[in-house]
Amino acid sequence: MGVPKGITNELQFFTAAFVVIFFLGLKDDILVISASKKFIGQLVAAGIVIKFGGVLLNNMHGFLGIYEIPYYASVILTFFTIIVITNSFNLIDGVDGLAASLGLLTTIVFGSYFFYVGQVAYAVMALSLAGSIASFLIYNFSPAKIFMGDTGSLLLGIVNSILVIKFINIAGAPGTSLPIHSAPAVGFAILMIPLFDTLRVFGLRILDRRSPFSPDRNHVHHFLLDLGFNHKKTTLICVLVNIGFIIMAFLIRDLGTTPVLSILLVSAFIFIAVIYYSRPKMKPNSREKTSKREMIKPHKLFNLATEKAEVVE
Repeated sequence: MGVPKGITNELQFFTAAFVVIFFLGLKDDILVISASKKFIGQLVAAGIVIKFGGVLLNNMHGFLGIYEIPYYASVILTFFTIIVITNSFNLIDGVDGLAASLGLLTTIVFGSYFFYVGQVAYAVMALSLAGSIASFLIYNFSPAKIFMGDTGSLLLGIVNSILVIKFINIAGAPGTSLPIHSAPAVGFAILMIPLFDTLRVFGLRILDRRSPFSPDRNHVHHFLLDLGFNHKKTTLICVLVNIGFIIMAFLIRDLGTTPVLSILLVSAFIFIAVIYYSRPKMKPNSREKTSKREMIKPHKLFNLATEKAEVVE
């Protein structure tokens, strides 16, 4: 199995986008930059992979009866997808080992699928990142000795955004050795915990007339911490739940995109409702003090130690 020349060219532009994201996150970890500047940098990176890297969501594979979509609509949808997934790993990085563990799971799943269907370049891209994450996790589990910061979480997010879009396009294409007709729903399931949690929290913040990037304690890991789970158990629960959604999606994949996605969303909302309403009631002042204590995370880069006293995202 060789690597087609076209894919090699794609990887060059992927690398360019990764460099943009890397330095964007690095600057934010050291100096802290505004959300608007960070957003512009992410748009630049997304534009590179869309324009030059051939990353484009141009088919909904039957979701709500929609298949092929117009070019400009697909560009907008792809920008939205990349930005949301890129930020989803950044926002879920509030517990030691959580973002990295979920990233390890997603890259192994994507890499295994690409390898099975003969897409060697994408398999190498996914599995090489999985290997890096596995080494990093040794020192990132609670009590963590090192942190990925925005540099790592944003990079992890953009890689996964490319992988899931390629997965949807390849798995849903005719002639694939392992076709998945509900590819968008299965791709959503692979990224369920970070992606669903981010979309849910963004929606709540917008309904509350706040910025989608404003801090709060509405993430799934906050709910689990409120239930008394420590960082390791919170990470384990999130990973196991994500694996459960992946298995469920693969088992019912032949039902079609809309039914599969509907089942996944209903199940996800039930999971969130159960852990949300199972939490012990806390006094507002007590919860605020707890959140501030949990939310301070040290970032050590080049022997420079800084602390971000903000709500953990």
